Amino acid sequence: MTGNRRQGPPEKVSRHIEENLEFFGEKLGIGTSIDVLVREMTIGGTKCALLCIDGFANGELIALLLQSLVELERADLVPNPPEKFMREKIPYMEMERSDRLSGIMDELLAGQMIFFVDGAEEAIIIDSRQYPVRSPEEPDTERLTRGSRDGLVETMIFNVALIRRRIRDPGLRVEGMKLGRRSKTDVAILYINDIVNPQLLLNVKQRLENIDIDGLPMAEKSVEEFIAEGSWNLFPLVRYTERPDVAATHLFEGHIILLVDTSPAAMIVPATFFHHLQHAEEYRQNVFSGIYVRWIRFIGVVLSVFLAPLYLLVSNNPELLPGSLKFIGPREVGEIPLFLQFLIVHFGIDLVRMAGIHTPSPLATAMGLIAALLIGQIAIDVGLLTPEVLLYGGLVAVGMFATPSWELSLANRLAHLLMLVLTGLFQIQGFIAGLVILFARLATNNSFGVPYLWPLVPLNFRALLSIMFREPVPVQNARPSVLKPIDSDRITMEDGRQAGNRPGRRDREKRKE
Repeated sequence: MTGNRRQGPPEKVSRHIEENLEFFGEKLGIGTSIDVLVREMTIGGTKCALLCIDGFANGELIALLLQSLVELERADLVPNPPEKFMREKIPYMEMERSDRLSGIMDELLAGQMIFFVDGAEEAIIIDSRQYPVRSPEEPDTERLTRGSRDGLVETMIFNVALIRRRIRDPGLRVEGMKLGRRSKTDVAILYINDIVNPQLLLNVKQRLENIDIDGLPMAEKSVEEFIAEGSWNLFPLVRYTERPDVAATHLFEGHIILLVDTSPAAMIVPATFFHHLQHAEEYRQNVFSGIYVRWIRFIGVVLSVFLAPLYLLVSNNPELLPGSLKFIGPREVGEIPLFLQFLIVHFGIDLVRMAGIHTPSPLATAMGLIAALLIGQIAIDVGLLTPEVLLYGGLVAVGMFATPSWELSLANRLAHLLMLVLTGLFQIQGFIAGLVILFARLATNNSFGVPYLWPLVPLNFRALLSIMFREPVPVQNARPSVLKPIDSDRITMEDGRQAGNRPGRRDREKRKE
């Protein structure tokens, strides 16, 4: 009936509404899929059809639209019903028209409502989406003693709103694209256009456009593995945050934020090693408290990687210790070599961590007590482990959980295991080799063209000091130079010039005028 009436290629919307409904019936399995809804009706003597996905469409909005449309008469729609609907009769703002059936189908599957009018070669797309969403809550891995308690959620547009609430700059741009041939995953690119380095922005966009895969089921993590250099890299080359204030701070520095729909984590690019060591808590306290907290975190990270291998080294080679430190080392090694004891503790800590993730919350505390007290004490009593090994293994675990970046803490666990194995097998030569391997890997990494160890390698003494010692906000007058931002200064003087007596944004705007 419809095969010989369709005009033009099947990609285009037909003037005959039955052909369009037949296309969607074949593609989407209307009648089989219970969540694809079609409502055919006659409005003002013109046949119309409304398509939507149950669970995504706003039922109240649909009821209001239909209530205003069913009252229309034929005289209200002549001489051009589609134009009348679009311009005058549908009282809604977020609408657009399209004549491509595949594009319309993508929008329908994304949750938008499609309105067909018989005789029109375009469909009206009405954005009435209402995704299931939870309330913004403080992220578990980025808790603060003092500060905002809202966090990103799984709905991308909500996350954009949380970030825009903190950045009322007209230069904030939110570009969208869809990735995945089948999943059509929504991705948003956020940046401030008069701060971000244009070359960096172009680089990120090109890498995103080069992604060719059927779907991105793991959302932001799948995207990272496509765009980051080296899929087999041990250390994380992008930073994640679930805090909108942290994302806004990085936008002001000249970074780019990537938001992937269905994920509550924002991806920050580029990111250096030292970005993973910073935490918002340091800026929610006074300067000296922030410096103290930052150094405690630095110490915790160092302990999580090097403490146990170093203890293993000096225990097996007591001649390396000065006389005042001869007490370091186990009094009784037991039947199992220290090297194997540390490996048992290393894997035991990770096993307890994974068990805690999968244990229901009411039982998690009990499980931790059982692991820490019962298993640990019995292991000492039966001679499986020495108390010193458990002590240093526990300190390593505390350092791991004190690491601000969860991705870096997991990478450090593997680095810690590498150091243990090399030290246990080759003693001091293995320990030194492990140090060289880790430093070489860090020094040769780069994140979107930014050296991973900047400002240590290459050395930028001024920037390195600002990382080692948390500066007061009024003193932080420059954005990170390694990002090569357009607007490099953050503080504007009263005369309109920026810190450092360099032309500021206001000066540049005046020259343009």
